[in-house]
Amino acid sequence: MERATKYLKQAAGLAVCAVMALTITACSTAPTASETMAPKISAIDIATGDQSEPVEVAVDGGAAGVGVTFREITIEPGAGTGEHCHYGQLIAVVQAGELTHYSETHPGGVRVYKAGESIIEGAGYPHEGRNEGDSEVILWVTYVIPDGKPLAETELANCDS
Repeated sequence: MERATKYLKQAAGLAVCAVMALTITACSTAPTASETMAPKISAIDIATGDQSEPVEVAVDGGAAGVGVTFREITIEPGAGTGEHCHYGQLIAVVQAGELTHYSETHPGGVRVYKAGESIIEGAGYPHEGRNEGDSEVILWVTYVIPDGKPLAETELANCDS
């Protein structure tokens, strides 16, 4: 838990820096003549989700580095991810539906995530996500995984815990 808290604090710091950079950019003075001729940049928020605790992301990919994958996952009613773990971390937002998440990291071993909530999963511990509702669950997920490792490990003997 101490390791997770450390990682959550680092990610929160990164998020604060990103927000500050965007705020500074948005509050800049009127553009100069050369700036008005430059291509414009636009941004669209694809998904947002809230976390009640600080977030830290730290993945050691060693000399091979770290890969980042963005993925949309749709889970039909009655389906699930199967029990698995990750070699790195992921951050997800529930775009639609409700995901029932089974993991020993939750009090009582289960937590239901609703649309608009975010999920942080760390490395090494087995867990499973299930759609126990009657409509699709859509997740927008960012994986930060050491290069050469799968996004999800289904051979539980390879999980840390």
